[in-house]
Amino acid sequence: MDLLLWRHAEAHEAEPGGDDLKRALTSRGEKQAARMAAWLDRQLPDSARILVSPARRAEQTALALGRKYKLREELAPGATVEQLLEVAHWPQGRGVTLLVGHQPVLGQAIARLLAIHGSECNVKKGAVWWLRHRLRDGVSQTTLMSVQSPDIL
Repeated sequence: MDLLLWRHAEAHEAEPGGDDLKRALTSRGEKQAARMAAWLDRQLPDSARILVSPARRAEQTALALGRKYKLREELAPGATVEQLLEVAHWPQGRGVTLLVGHQPVLGQAIARLLAIHGSECNVKKGAVWWLRHRLRDGVSQTTLMSVQSPDIL
């Protein structure tokens, strides 16, 4: 199974007392999402399953890819690693799953899956981490396939 974790692109800061879920991408964030989406579109199979946080900034990030996706509450801000892995069907799922979500849970999931010391990895806004799970000689392995940042594409 391949699991891609895509952090939403740069968004406007929250207004005091405002609804965090309604925060939109900045113009820089829109460009970040478009650059990453162009790279992802070349890499992802047509059969990739795409699941997105219901936050506006995450949905706007996913829209740049131009593919069908499903909004999932399990990916909303405040999600847990357990919720993220369950919705992804990790590690028993098949094929490719792309999740569009938030920090800190994306970084926490990466740290857990790669057995990195510390509670989380820093995932830059708009970046994608690509992980692959396989069984080799009966041993479960997670491999980091790629890390891409929109700033270098």
